Amino acid sequence: MLKRLYIKNFTLIDELDIDLYPGFSVITGETGAGKSIILGAIALLLGQRADSKAIKQGADRCVIEAGFDLSHYDMQAFFNDNDIEYDQGDCIIRRELTAAGKSRAFINDTPIQLTLLKELGEQLVDVHSQHQNLLLNKQDFQLSVVDIIADDTKEFTQYQQTYAQYQATARKLDTLKEDIERNRQNLDFLQFQYDELTQANLVEDEQEELEQRSDMMSHSEEIKSALYEADNALSAEGTGIVGSLRTAISALKGIDRVLPDAIELTERLDSSYIELKDIAQEINAKLEDTDFDPAELDAVNNRLDRLYDLEKKYHVETVGELIAKRDELKQQLSHIENSDEALAEIQQEMTKLQAQAQKEADALTKLRTKAARQIEKDMQARLIPLGMPNVRFTIQIAADGLGRNGQDKIAFLFSANTSTPLQPVSQVASGGEIARVMLSLKAMISGAVKLPTIIFDEIDTGVSGKIAEKMAEIMQEMGQHGRQVISITHLPQIAALGTTHYRVEKEETAQGTVSRMKELTTEGCITEIAQMLSGSDVSEAAIQNAKQLLRL
Repeated sequence: MLKRLYIKNFTLIDELDIDLYPGFSVITGETGAGKSIILGAIALLLGQRADSKAIKQGADRCVIEAGFDLSHYDMQAFFNDNDIEYDQGDCIIRRELTAAGKSRAFINDTPIQLTLLKELGEQLVDVHSQHQNLLLNKQDFQLSVVDIIADDTKEFTQYQQTYAQYQATARKLDTLKEDIERNRQNLDFLQFQYDELTQANLVEDEQEELEQRSDMMSHSEEIKSALYEADNALSAEGTGIVGSLRTAISALKGIDRVLPDAIELTERLDSSYIELKDIAQEINAKLEDTDFDPAELDAVNNRLDRLYDLEKKYHVETVGELIAKRDELKQQLSHIENSDEALAEIQQEMTKLQAQAQKEADALTKLRTKAARQIEKDMQARLIPLGMPNVRFTIQIAADGLGRNGQDKIAFLFSANTSTPLQPVSQVASGGEIARVMLSLKAMISGAVKLPTIIFDEIDTGVSGKIAEKMAEIMQEMGQHGRQVISITHLPQIAALGTTHYRVEKEETAQGTVSRMKELTTEGCITEIAQMLSGSDVSEAAIQNAKQLLRL
């Protein structure tokens, strides 16, 4: 429930701070006094996009803030899910706009995105303006009314999940059919590519090894010459390092009895001798193994050229990628070979999901049909006292194939008199009749969804007299049981039944024109309603009539 509204520097409002109450409240004022400004401010609080032109001329920013009492509504999960502090007795929503075009939104002083503000706003306030009457022509709105009364959220959610799975499987089937058809058209080419890569006998890391061998063989003479020179330096008879080192070791061993240090030196030379002898043997072995074979080099290079050609042809850079391509082709060929089985499997899954969706859609239709009959009865009872003694209101439910919302096509059919056949309500109802139909629907829905606050902006268009009084009684009834209904009205019959009465008026100040909104006392209510009855010149008869309407 909306407890308090604070507005600063918004269009013609310099500052407004007003308390609001549960039950049925009314807002009156002359045309152009600023009632729409109040609604505009509330719309911003509910997540509507902002325009810096809405800031009062001369001000650098505007602030709109509202306090809500959520104690009768289970909304803690929303706050927990979005990591926002929860105070059920005092939830503060604030919106700030700057002249530079920046906009900020807060819930309980926590900065939030506009989408989140809109999500919360839809759960707190329903603003019914005249353009909402156009919803009567929208099938989605008509369906939502039936679903609300049917209380089929659980069944509807389950159906939508099943239908989404059915749709996803149908898309999967279509994609598979397209892939199979495309692959079958390319079957010969795919088989040729697979055979080509298979016959190439590809081996992981083969290319690197071949490139290394080719490089070595291309430099075999250079390698052999260096190995020969190293072998000669180490092992040549008489001049080789290994032989000379052995001679040095023998010499030192001959004096180790008279020179103790010779023992350590001998051990060190022995260690070096063993290492150098091992190196010399390895170099000698490589020298004997290094032979230039032009035929082998040609074979290696031919193999490399084959690999390079395949890599270029298949737009890859390594043998590993060629192997991956070969395996991919094998899988494609396998899919083509087993395509009938794959198609049958997915087709079976889709048929099963379609049957399940149909079953759940039938259950939804049953619930909706039952709710439709209840709505027809309820609307008949509500509209007859509103000046439509011969009204007929019927909800037509026709099968329309499975879709996101089920299989039902909903149409609200209406006739205000016996001589007019039932037709879609938006096509045959007058403005006043549509207003009464919408009010009756809102009254019925409000009891089902328990929306904290409902605001009617001139719902009384096209009605007057006793009909207006009956509409006021409906709104008064809607405002019971902890709910809050606010009506912006031009009719004294509606204004008179408000538990709380506010007046919006313009005032000329030194700073320019400003709009004010104030709560009226009993005397203020009498004067306001008298003016609504007789105009600016309030007569005694108008005052007495106002008191009579107010039941004073």
